Amino acid sequence: MPQRDTISTTPMDGAAAVIAADAFKLVYAEAFAEPPYRETADDVAAAFRHFPAVTRRLAFRAVLARNSEGEPVGMAYGCLLGPDTVWWDELTEPVSDDMRRENGHRTFGLMELAVRVAWRGQGVARRLHETLLDGTGAERVLLNVHPASEAAPTAYRSWGYRKIGEARLGGEGGDLHDAMLLDLG
Repeated sequence: MPQRDTISTTPMDGAAAVIAADAFKLVYAEAFAEPPYRETADDVAAAFRHFPAVTRRLAFRAVLARNSEGEPVGMAYGCLLGPDTVWWDELTEPVSDDMRRENGHRTFGLMELAVRVAWRGQGVARRLHETLLDGTGAERVLLNVHPASEAAPTAYRSWGYRKIGEARLGGEGGDLHDAMLLDLG
């Protein structure tokens, strides 16, 4: 395990994230190979076939964390949710119209946040989260997290997130995830 290292975080727009896609993929592949995700090489390849399209969404932003040697150690990305978002439709129980109202500025959808194993417990995830949200102007953040992952929901709760329901990702038969919301105001 590496000793505590100087970690830098670099905010990126969609174009820069596409250029750095291999670094995002490296972090993603390692972090999500673990239980409960157990993503295979085919799963990772499928996810990153769609990555360029994801980066073209309105108000997409990303952050990549690297150690002092330039090795990718963590990543996060997401975008502001527009009025036509399907995020609220994935909830197993409906929420109020006021809760689900989106205008392209109200809610930031956190799509992925991951840190490679050797760099966990050093505050990298928190720094990625803070850097990603800095300057969004959003009132709140919405994310989905696998409840069996233990560490991720615990971290999110410690940062002020609260569970607002469960979301079924990937359509009928998809895994249930906890939908969590953080009020920024």
